[in-house]
Amino acid sequence: MRVVKVLIGVAILAGVAVLGAYQYWQSRLAAPLALNETTIYEVPRGAGFLRVIGELEERGIIDATWPYRVLAQLSPDKVNGLRSGEFELDPGMSGNDMVARLSSDNVVSYRFTIPEGWTFAQMRRELDAAAKLEHRTRDMSDEEVMAALGHEDEYPEGRFFPDTYRYHKGMTDLEVLRRAYQRMATILADVWAQRHDDLPIDSAYDALILASLIERETGVPEERRQIAGVFTRRLESGMRLQTDPTVIYGMGDDYDGNITRADLRRETPYNTYVIDGLPPTPIAMPGKGALQAAVDPAPGDALYFVSQGDGSHQFSSTLAEHNAAVRRYILNR
Repeated sequence: MRVVKVLIGVAILAGVAVLGAYQYWQSRLAAPLALNETTIYEVPRGAGFLRVIGELEERGIIDATWPYRVLAQLSPDKVNGLRSGEFELDPGMSGNDMVARLSSDNVVSYRFTIPEGWTFAQMRRELDAAAKLEHRTRDMSDEEVMAALGHEDEYPEGRFFPDTYRYHKGMTDLEVLRRAYQRMATILADVWAQRHDDLPIDSAYDALILASLIERETGVPEERRQIAGVFTRRLESGMRLQTDPTVIYGMGDDYDGNITRADLRRETPYNTYVIDGLPPTPIAMPGKGALQAAVDPAPGDALYFVSQGDGSHQFSSTLAEHNAAVRRYILNR
């Protein structure tokens, strides 16, 4: 009987010890990380859990690895889902919270913004400088970039929708470009499906070209449909569009900030003072507002417009009115 009591006592003590050890282990996982400020930790691609907790200990984010080694033995499902990428670890976050964060899709993201009216060349320069992206297109020509995207027969200008795109470390610049391309294709198709009848343009690509001219001509949203109306009436009547942004685009690297009379007479595929109709391609990346204006021009009789120097324009119906506006806003400036 005495032996039985001793065994029972030993079992109770062992149980208490095990329970105490378990509670201590749990308390270590529930304790806050040793952080005073938000820290970014990157889980390397292909890294195992033991390597990760070893690095976390080396960086002083956790003070011991043994609680996490025990976790790996007792609950392997909680540690086998580590994701590669950068993660924010916050002060007050527990060890359990940290393991859950490193196994989530909540990776640190960055922004890449394409402003409305940018050219493809401008976008490529900024994309090449974007931090954390894996750069695969830096040494590619424009044609090679489009081929890598699966659109080798397309000219790139205007094909990418201006917007802000989020990405995380490890993504490639091609992935960002692919998203911007698809977004433009989707929005252009939707806008073209809602076009007005009897437009003097024949395709969604024509609408993209026209929208790029509208985008480059005005930064005033309420003027877009008026600009579109002028261009539409000119196309309908056979007048040349005579818009300076096309001249600038056709000049390429020769443009130094000024347009001369000689530049207006210079024959390029894009100089709408020389060519009839639309230029062969877009000259920039238009936003949705410009795309909508291209297929829904404002009614009216204006055939001319001139900058008033504040970003807005004076619209005129006759050449005499236009020349007077030019004298007022351009020649007398």
